[in-house]
Amino acid sequence: MRLSTITRKPVRAAVAAAIGLGVVAGGAALAEAATGTVKTTGANLTVRSGPGTTYRAVGSLAKGTRVDITCQTRGTTVSGPYGTSSWWDKIGSGRFVADAYIYTGSDGRVAPLCGGSSSTPSGVKDDYPYRGQGTGVDPWNFYKGQCTSFAAWRVNHNLGIRFSNSYKGQHWGNAEHWDDAARAAGIPVSKTPHVGDVAVRSSGTYGHVAYVAKVNADGTFMVEEYNHVRADTYSYRKAHRGTDADGFTDFIRFKG
Repeated sequence: MRLSTITRKPVRAAVAAAIGLGVVAGGAALAEAATGTVKTTGANLTVRSGPGTTYRAVGSLAKGTRVDITCQTRGTTVSGPYGTSSWWDKIGSGRFVADAYIYTGSDGRVAPLCGGSSSTPSGVKDDYPYRGQGTGVDPWNFYKGQCTSFAAWRVNHNLGIRFSNSYKGQHWGNAEHWDDAARAAGIPVSKTPHVGDVAVRSSGTYGHVAYVAKVNADGTFMVEEYNHVRADTYSYRKAHRGTDADGFTDFIRFKG
């Protein structure tokens, strides 16, 4: 996490945790399936019967093996050649491999969620104007590539609100303070997500914010975000209400 303290200066909001989350790079939508190549530093990659290291081994794959990824899901957090990630790739019936060992050509999730809908709402893509930039300050006075900068972009671009780090006389600062800033500004804050809300998690060192793109029938919701999987990187993933690294507790309704 590359953050500053809360001051009346531009703020870098946090990477929520060292876990892999879905990324859609270059503005492309998620494919129905994907391919990847195994990369290991020595021993073969173990194939598990489920998405985690506690599941039984059902095989192994040598470095350079090509795999077809039908879907991806959460599991045990694993560190590999492509960083630290809790994403696991399903490569067959009862066959899963840790995504941290699979090269897909994209810095994050590339296939649908296992057991979930692969439909993506219209307009969901990485259209952030500072994609690939991890330094400097955006026009809204947040650091580029951070979750706060992306959320500010969504509020400006999608909702048509001229939001900035000093919106309505408040200092919004790091993500953990956004819900308090919204309340102080008289902006509704709910415990229930709606499309167009900015989701806030105040737990953790700096908190996290994301844009709610879709609400599912089971109460979960899909968010767009930056800086939650790897530094300065876009994600589109399923989230839930909660204080853990994947959850959100409050939802700012900038536009009713």
